[in-house]
Amino acid sequence: MYYMAILKKYRLLLIFLGLSALYLFTRLYNILLLPIFTDEAIYIRWAQIAANDPNWLFISLTDGKQPSYVWIAMYLIRMVEDPLLAGRLVSVIAGFFTMIGVYLLTNELFKKRWIALFLSLLYIIFPFSLVYDRLALYDSLVATFTVWALYGEVLLVKYGQWKVAVWTGVVIGAGLLTKSIANFSLILLPFSFLLFDFSKKQRRKRIIKWILQAGVVVILAQLLSLIMRLSPYYYIVGQKDNVFIASFSEWIANPFGRVIGNIDGLGGWLLTYLTIPFAIVIVASFLNRQFMREKLVLLLWFIIPFFALAFFGKVIYPRYLLFMAMPVLLLGGYGLCMLAGFLRYRAVQAIYLGIFIVSFVVTDYYILNDFNKAAIPQDDKGQFLTNWPSGVGVPETVDYLKEQAKKGEIYVATEGTFGLMPYALEIYLGNNPNVTIKGFFWELQDGAPPPEVVEASKKMPTYFVFYEPCGPCKVVGEAPPSWKNMEQIFQIEKEADGVYYTLYQVKY
Repeated sequence: MYYMAILKKYRLLLIFLGLSALYLFTRLYNILLLPIFTDEAIYIRWAQIAANDPNWLFISLTDGKQPSYVWIAMYLIRMVEDPLLAGRLVSVIAGFFTMIGVYLLTNELFKKRWIALFLSLLYIIFPFSLVYDRLALYDSLVATFTVWALYGEVLLVKYGQWKVAVWTGVVIGAGLLTKSIANFSLILLPFSFLLFDFSKKQRRKRIIKWILQAGVVVILAQLLSLIMRLSPYYYIVGQKDNVFIASFSEWIANPFGRVIGNIDGLGGWLLTYLTIPFAIVIVASFLNRQFMREKLVLLLWFIIPFFALAFFGKVIYPRYLLFMAMPVLLLGGYGLCMLAGFLRYRAVQAIYLGIFIVSFVVTDYYILNDFNKAAIPQDDKGQFLTNWPSGVGVPETVDYLKEQAKKGEIYVATEGTFGLMPYALEIYLGNNPNVTIKGFFWELQDGAPPPEVVEASKKMPTYFVFYEPCGPCKVVGEAPPSWKNMEQIFQIEKEADGVYYTLYQVKY
């Protein structure tokens, strides 16, 4: 009886510890299974440079990217030997806080602890979050700040505490230091007013108070984002945003030119991650009138960003959906629990919930063990594994070049000056005094390698890496056929047909 009392008293803590252990297992198991890919190489290299030189704390702004991911990664890089692992641990940590945020937000919205615990479990096994909580990208961090911003806005409209206004402003400000898309947390702030309790006394006074507190949230968030103005490169953020998002003048010239294609792409990607049965449950969650305002707020936090991206998005990827998938995950989880309540026996309820859990777990198994077989969007497979942006071949190249550098100085040329190459090699070989790394792009022409490469090959062992499409290259990942004196060291064909990663030695 004594032990049962102890278990009952600490049941919530024990469940939380169990969920934490499951989360860490799913995120850390085989975390280096996928090779480094293009964007990861960029962000990790920035973090390395910032860690070694404080003058480059805002290095990400040189490419129009906000700095918060780099700031966190640069500290982990100092403590973790493998830079790729350090970079991916940022997302692991971010996802852990998202899981906690999902629990708190669900508990506040639906007032049932067991539903909140179930949603935490659902977040852990959700294939979309599993993929991105294991990659060195900004998106898990954006999802974290989104969930916590929504939680803060819900608390603010319900309880009207000034301290909540302050930390909500700080959370949103941190999101703005991560990605411009975090502006949706401010855009959607007025919609939290749907949760305002008009039945309580002093209604007018409480409305004015909420308006003032909402103003504090906006001001604090914007003030925090002003940190980026300390860098002379801050203006590039706006330029970079215009690469991916249409300006109003561009949109008004052709308002419906992108929307059909974008909805098809975004909807297909999201449906693949959610699965059709789970999407049906999301819709079914509105069959119950209970918590209708709360569900409407969650729906708006998905619909508004989704259609904004559909109308204005110029370049889109599945990962842009991650932050807006969090509200629909909560809707789906609530819908599952609501429908389970109609079943009479607990055993039947468990089987019903288990079917949905298993459908996610099967996909999770392949994500963790055989990524190419996982039921996820083909565009993500191409980015991370099967096509030219993936770093298939990088580990073999690093190992080979390390061995060659032990014998003396070597020169390494790469196809590309920004991205996977040369950054992936600089991450692991940049501090090696025997290795010189130089990227080339416009210099790649028919006829012969760049003169600098030819000259280097006469003095020391010289290598050239090819991995992406280029003008004179007839095959993706191979040197132009007119180049002479190129001895192939090894070649790896990626899962996409006709896409290669090739390491050559240049011999003149």
